[in-house]
Formats: sequence, C-alpha cells, structure tokens
Amino acid sequence: MTRAALNRVLLVEDDLDIQSVAQLALEAVGGFVVEICSSGSEALDTAPKFCPDLVILDVMMPGMNGPGTLRALRELPDMVETPVIFMTAKAQRHEVEHYLELGALGVITKPFDPMTLSATINSIWSQHYAA
Repeated sequence: MTRAALNRVLLVEDDLDIQSVAQLALEAVGGFVVEICSSGSEALDTAPKFCPDLVILDVMMPGMNGPGTLRALRELPDMVETPVIFMTAKAQRHEVEHYLELGALGVITKPFDPMTLSATINSIWSQHYAA
C-alpha cells in the first residue's frame, strides 16, 4: 500500500520531559510538523482537526491507555486508517506482538535515542509504505 509522504505527527504522551525531547527530535532532526497531546481523550479531540499522517502513542497513560486510545481513534471516521506506532518501556516480545496485533505499524522502546528517533520512525514507515 502506498501512502502520501510522512509529514504530520501526533505525539500522545503524558510525560512532559518525553514530550519535549521527542518534539525537539522530530521537528529539528526529522523536519516533521508535530502536535502534542498529553492524554488519550485529548488525542481524540485533536486528531481529527490536526489530520496527522502518523500517531505515536504512549502505551501507559493515566485514564485511557494507548491501546484504549487506539480503539477509540479507530471509531473516528477520519482516523480509521491513520497509522499508529506505539512508544513504550513495556517491550517484551509478547507485549510487542500484542501491540502489532492491535494494528500498530511498529513499537519504539523507551528510552529512545532522540538523534535516531526520526530515522526509526521513517524506517518503520518505509517498511509498510513503499515510496
């Protein structure tokens, strides 16, 4: 399947430090347009207006967790097919397999290297969408 170029990234992450580091890495290193949400419910409000090419979704968040947020996003008409990458410290093999079964393109393990974050995202993207 071919998709348009990856440009707009919605980062859903409750940790302010990770938000800052990831946003800087994605914008300065990757050249992405980034919108940040601190919760699943905020993502549900923001995503349809922002129209992201990709959602990076923290797994463990208070309230609605990452998998719950993904299920809720899939119920929004504009977000049914928007690709998602989970970002988590919980990345044992069975956990990663579960996230992929939920429909994620891939999983990025925390802590991540800010200098390679954009390259990792582009690599996951290109594995799924031929240029």
